[in-house]
Amino acid sequence: QVTLVESGGESVQAGGSLRLSCSASGYVFNRNCMAWFRQGPGKEREGVAFFYIPNSGTLYDESVKGRFTISQDNDKNMLYLQMNSLKPEDTAMYYCAAREGVPCMGSSQDFTYWGQGTQVTVSS
Repeated sequence: QVTLVESGGESVQAGGSLRLSCSASGYVFNRNCMAWFRQGPGKEREGVAFFYIPNSGTLYDESVKGRFTISQDNDKNMLYLQMNSLKPEDTAMYYCAAREGVPCMGSSQDFTYWGQGTQVTVSS
């Protein structure tokens, strides 16, 4: 049984920073790929950052490149998303997700395991 639990979401002002955390259990770190998705009001769920476990490779959506950093602590079974220079358009529910196989990217339908989400609200 794979379980993902996100934390760290809160309300911040534009230009601020947050770090989201995802605690993983159930041997999820044997899976190949982990990611952060987000879903804003009235929008589809979109992938913003991907982490390929075998080689620690990362991939970012253009909208967050240079501002967000995805990282992993294998010893603690944790996945993180450092978010800097936050903008109001970053407001969304953020989800941790995991899948097996490659490529380490794709839409929400490509990911098998999901957390419950953590809310990030950025005010101008």
